[in-house]
Amino acid sequence: MKYLCLLVLLACPAQAETKMTPSQFETFTRDTTVFFNRHDAPYGAEQYLSDKRVVWSFLDGTCQRGVWFGEGDEICFLYDDQPDALCWYFFDDGARQSARIVGDDPADDLVVVGKSSEPLVCPGPDVGVSYRP
Repeated sequence: MKYLCLLVLLACPAQAETKMTPSQFETFTRDTTVFFNRHDAPYGAEQYLSDKRVVWSFLDGTCQRGVWFGEGDEICFLYDDQPDALCWYFFDDGARQSARIVGDDPADDLVVVGKSSEPLVCPGPDVGVSYRP
């Protein structure tokens, strides 16, 4: 019986990671704020605005503004204070969504833990100001 169970498990395919296309990513994120965990701990959130504009925060009140664009099957982000784009793969396996910097170890993936229609609060250096398009 043990061998039969082992054979059944080996015959079942693992849940495949399916990369989101830029179009799927835009549909998934449009007009939302997405919250991410890394290693089961809160990591940050990103607000996705119209015209592929974004606002990222490590949830410390400081925000970085930028844009995203598709580059093949990669989703790349260029923030105001960075000279080079940072590209990611975004995955949707049907049960969870995650993001991985191109070339990084899957163990370091960001995992989507929530979405909201509320904007990020970015008091940063301008206390009391929240960013709205």
